[in-house]
Amino acid sequence: MILLLLAPLPAYAVNPDEVLKDPKLEQRARDLSAQLRCMVCQNQSIDDSNAELAKDLRVLVRERITAGDSDEQVINYLVSRYGEFVLLKPRLSAQTIALWATPVVLFIIGGVAVYRLSRRSRPATGAEKALTAEEQARLAELLRKEEG
Repeated sequence: MILLLLAPLPAYAVNPDEVLKDPKLEQRARDLSAQLRCMVCQNQSIDDSNAELAKDLRVLVRERITAGDSDEQVINYLVSRYGEFVLLKPRLSAQTIALWATPVVLFIIGGVAVYRLSRRSRPATGAEKALTAEEQARLAELLRKEEG
């Protein structure tokens, strides 16, 4: 019981002066704020952040909702101003696919390069070519000269 009393309660960053009077609109604002990244805190939503920029973004979200914008319009507005980075979960696009695929492609290219280089530098195994008759004659002549 004492641990429960001493445990910190979750602190919400939304200030009372930011809260909308309509509970449905406030819930929409909270849901949208949970999807948006605090540009100062990096991996925290603006709903959880106490940074001034996060507060400004929360107010902006509430202003857009009050003005009648849909959730998608609010998100698109913020993305147009701050880029895709403002979204905690970026949209699937050619840029995000390239971002996620690049390490995999580089890993495959590196693996192929290492494989080819290791195959090239190996010493020949027992499958050497036989000497031609001309090469055998030349070798025999060199060996006779050295012996004699």
